[in-house]
Amino acid sequence: MKDWLIIFLFKGYISSIMDNLLIHRGYIKYPVKLFKSFDISFIYDYLLFPLSCVYYNQLTKTSSIPKILLKVFYFSIPMALAEHWLEANTKLVKFKRGWNSLSSFASITITFLIVRTFIAFVRKADDTHVPKVE
Repeated sequence: MKDWLIIFLFKGYISSIMDNLLIHRGYIKYPVKLFKSFDISFIYDYLLFPLSCVYYNQLTKTSSIPKILLKVFYFSIPMALAEHWLEANTKLVKFKRGWNSLSSFASITITFLIVRTFIAFVRKADDTHVPKVE
């Protein structure tokens, strides 16, 4: 449970920072907003993306590095395809200044791997024994 919470919060943090940078640099625009005070896609950055990352990390907890790299595509490809469809068929997201579905796919994949690496370090640190202070 601790790992899931760390992953969920860390992924939400990374997603919102990246999304904010991409919006302010003019690569992505969200014409329809859930909350007018947020430029980012609130539901995607703080709910859908972190939940999918928690599930990805559960799925790869005991996997070898090649399997971790393979399984990331199980998540990033459908997410990039869904984002491509949303960009092409709705007004929820618009790509600009050369940003496209391939860019989105790469950023999704990289953030999944960053969070997976981060939680691996957290798990390793949690396994080390801290000497007792007397």
